[in-house]
Amino acid sequence: MTNGTSDSAYSMQKLTDEARRLAADYRRATGKTLPLSPEIAANDAIRLLGLTASEDDDCDAVYKEQGGSRRIQVKGRVVFEQSKTVPRLGQLKLEKQWDETLLVLMDENYETTEIYRADRAKMESVLANKSPNKRGAMTVNQFKVIGTKVWPTD
Repeated sequence: MTNGTSDSAYSMQKLTDEARRLAADYRRATGKTLPLSPEIAANDAIRLLGLTASEDDDCDAVYKEQGGSRRIQVKGRVVFEQSKTVPRLGQLKLEKQWDETLLVLMDENYETTEIYRADRAKMESVLANKSPNKRGAMTVNQFKVIGTKVWPTD
């Protein structure tokens, strides 16, 4: 690997894998989670789905297609087997400009197991029926119902 892009991609993957390992070890040792899942999720979504990292604050990634591009907000969630709580997405940034959201689900080792996609219009429709103090909040199961599984493909 001689050009800067390949070296950067290799380094980013190596760093992400190390962050993944440290986050899992920390959770096993302390029972607490490190707030690394958003970064790991975004990196995995970009790598696994062939997306481009976004350079603006409104979205995390961009999917370039003929005639334009789609801005993507990435949410990550680690699902722990022994958890007694209902897994939820982080707050959706409704004030930002994005076209769809990807939900990256990870296991207790912070390894991506599934990725789901949902259009903004579907998400806003579901969120419009929530009380104002829950606006922008959604469970993982709600997202799976309105979304489409995009990775791994069956």
